[in-house]
Amino acid sequence: MAVKAENISKRYFRKTGGANYFYAVKPITLTIEAGEVAVLTGRSGSGKTTLLNMLSGLLKPTEGRVWIDGADLYSLDDRALSRLRGERIGVVPQGRSAIDTLTVLENILLPAKLCGKPLPIEAASQWMERLGVAPLRDARPAALSGGELRRMAIVRALAQSPDILFADEPTGDLDDENTNLVLSAFRDYAHEQKKAVFVVTHENSALQYADMIYRMDGGQIISSAEPK
Repeated sequence: MAVKAENISKRYFRKTGGANYFYAVKPITLTIEAGEVAVLTGRSGSGKTTLLNMLSGLLKPTEGRVWIDGADLYSLDDRALSRLRGERIGVVPQGRSAIDTLTVLENILLPAKLCGKPLPIEAASQWMERLGVAPLRDARPAALSGGELRRMAIVRALAQSPDILFADEPTGDLDDENTNLVLSAFRDYAHEQKKAVFVVTHENSALQYADMIYRMDGGQIISSAEPK
């Protein structure tokens, strides 16, 4: 087991004449195993990103608990949680995340530098080559297309060799060829290195790379199944 969530939910206050609350995510229990790719699909606004953020230590649940191999994420203080995230968790965010004053390679190596870890230059070079951004290593983000920026963010996460990789709409800016390139990289990373990968996506093509498929609607998981 890599990640286990037990009855996690996220509730927000909303004033509508009288005090009221709404659930962005209703209570959910799930486990993401090491060595598997779990894919979460669903309509926009169904709570997918909120769930990903809770599982990855970015957003504290209103109720419930999240464990990373026995470590209760939200019982940790900020320093310990930051250290655990830096050492074990990788995130590919949905939005733009490049620092414009750094080169592509510098952006990729930045998480390790901030955590005081050895710079993963060899791993970075290998993933840059595989995902087709090696020729851009000395370029600045302003010179890159949206798809190139997306692949740079994916390389940055993979190069850190996290135990759990969370990717939020990682292929949204990519064409079919690069979508398959990225998804096959995720599958190989999970299967060959025995890591857990959790992908939020609208892309049906991602389903063929999944070991477990979850579907979400109205803030709750409505189905879960292994692919046929």
